[in-house]
Amino acid sequence: MKTSSTAVVALIFLIACAFTAAATRVFEDPRIVQVTDKKNNNLNRLLGTEKQFQIFVQKYGKEYKSRGEYLHRLSIFAKNMARAAEHQALDPSAVHGVTPFSDLSESEFEVQFTGLKTGKKYSAFRLASRQAAPSSSFPENFDWREKGAVTGVKFQGTCGSCWAFSTTGVIEGAHFISTGKLLNLSEQQLVDCDNTCDEEEKDACNKGCDGGLMTNAYKYVMEAGGLEEESSYPYTASRGACKFNPERAVVKVVNFTKIPLEEGQIKANLLEHGPLAVGLNAAFMQTYIGGVSCPLICPKKYINHGVLLVGYGAKGFSLLRLGKKPYWVIKNSWGAQWGENGFYRLCRGYNMCGVDNMVSLALTATI
Repeated sequence: MKTSSTAVVALIFLIACAFTAAATRVFEDPRIVQVTDKKNNNLNRLLGTEKQFQIFVQKYGKEYKSRGEYLHRLSIFAKNMARAAEHQALDPSAVHGVTPFSDLSESEFEVQFTGLKTGKKYSAFRLASRQAAPSSSFPENFDWREKGAVTGVKFQGTCGSCWAFSTTGVIEGAHFISTGKLLNLSEQQLVDCDNTCDEEEKDACNKGCDGGLMTNAYKYVMEAGGLEEESSYPYTASRGACKFNPERAVVKVVNFTKIPLEEGQIKANLLEHGPLAVGLNAAFMQTYIGGVSCPLICPKKYINHGVLLVGYGAKGFSLLRLGKKPYWVIKNSWGAQWGENGFYRLCRGYNMCGVDNMVSLALTATI
């Protein structure tokens, strides 16, 4: 019995020695070490990404129908984290990272949360437009929020109705300036009832959650006889039957105009007439958290999102622009959990992301 026990111990010792020798050979081979480290790093990275994803899911109340859907969204989330890192490198004066839309692919996000239809001739905004005389006495900083002309941040939901929110923002601001009363106007009326098409681009029509144009919307409000308040025609984030009642209209549009492609004119009209409707390229907005966005590359001709220009500042730091540079203050329609409590600061002076290309305002009257 003693001999048998001794043999077992000896066998275990030999196996341990053999394993140690093999392990030593493995870790002495740098090629094997690199492969092993890479697999471990990938595993750690995957586990770290899923932990971030779980925090994201909890923070924004996300729910997925199945394990398959969960894994699909996790995969998209991981890609968006890589894209946020790319955006951070291209736009270091802003902060990019996890946002409420980090589980959406780029194409899903554009369909669900933008919706501006520019048509082929959006450059016509440069022509025959109203001009306000530029002034050297402009204040260094200006913000219509501080004057009471801007309603709270709204949320368009998964509906390409940004154009409707941009439109109501302009009309709300113009009405406040003329009356001193801030109204919360109905985007749903525009989503349900407005089918107006651009005079030059007949296929650029307002189609509810499938997109539209602010200038088309002004024209609709003029012809319909006015716009209701949000309280009488609440937002549903989907298109339904038109329920507009002219007797409930509280403000009407009497005219509208396009602003020339020149930042001095944009600034002058902003000061004189209130918040302005603008279109821009939202390429860097899905990952935006805060700061002044001043990306090195942002195409000016691809305009896909309608927002509201509410002010400007003089000294927003931009590393890529070598110092403090001026910026626009923009109200978005993606809720207060996005960006700087629902707002976006974008470099001024470079037609950044095409923000100067499509600017308009409306003149209003009470009913």
